Amino acid sequence: MANTTAELDALLMQRSLTDAELLAAADASADFRILPDATVIKIGGQSVIDRGRAALYPLVDEIVAARAKHKLLIGTGAGTRARHLYSIAAGLNLPAGVLSQLGASVADQNAAMLGQLLAKHGISMVDGAGMSAVPLYLEQVNGVVFSGMPPYGLWTRPAPVGVIPPYRTDAGCFLLAEQFGCKAMIYVKDENGLFTANPKTDKSATFIPKISVDEMLSRGLADSILEFPMLDLLKKARHVREVQVVNGLVPGNLTRALAGEHVGTIITAS
Repeated sequence: MANTTAELDALLMQRSLTDAELLAAADASADFRILPDATVIKIGGQSVIDRGRAALYPLVDEIVAARAKHKLLIGTGAGTRARHLYSIAAGLNLPAGVLSQLGASVADQNAAMLGQLLAKHGISMVDGAGMSAVPLYLEQVNGVVFSGMPPYGLWTRPAPVGVIPPYRTDAGCFLLAEQFGCKAMIYVKDENGLFTANPKTDKSATFIPKISVDEMLSRGLADSILEFPMLDLLKKARHVREVQVVNGLVPGNLTRALAGEHVGTIITAS
């Protein structure tokens, strides 16, 4: 390890940061997993939170019960209100960076509401610099709520087409799971998982229990349940090499997924 570290140090001092040999040496170094016992769960904005009390209260009860055995980082989606903002802002010809900020404001609102519902159980919402306190929250109460939108703002990467921010809450929650080196990433949606088509509009759509990113791309299913850029992030990840999509409207699904059961759809990096 000493030789490898010395070699990497020398390359960093002598080469461009895009040098192929330097990148290979950096890639060979081990990553430290910051929160290897934690699980990130993403509560969908449009699929769950926008449905109000009937959908969210049972899920809150399930989260409170689950944190007795699991350390949970609970991210929130943006949902319908963000789509309304995107529509107005895009009509005003505003850039993707502005839309990213607007979408983040809605995800923040959802995180604030979920945090208030969980407050009496000691589970708080954190944002920005507060993320540095996440290990303390997990150590004390096994749970913390955060806004799922990645904080790119004006620095967001523009989409290939249009001005809708490509990296939204699915990507933001996954990035947190990967960078913290968490053990699992679970997306809580309003469908049983991935289907061959949209089951809300196509009654012939069939359920897919497990699939790889490459298989999803080849079958044209890239943007059917999760944001497309999230799949690219998954394929390149070091720690979180699969994600699980479950129906949060079915009581017990989240609990079973946290216990390691194959509920819903599992999407693998390879």
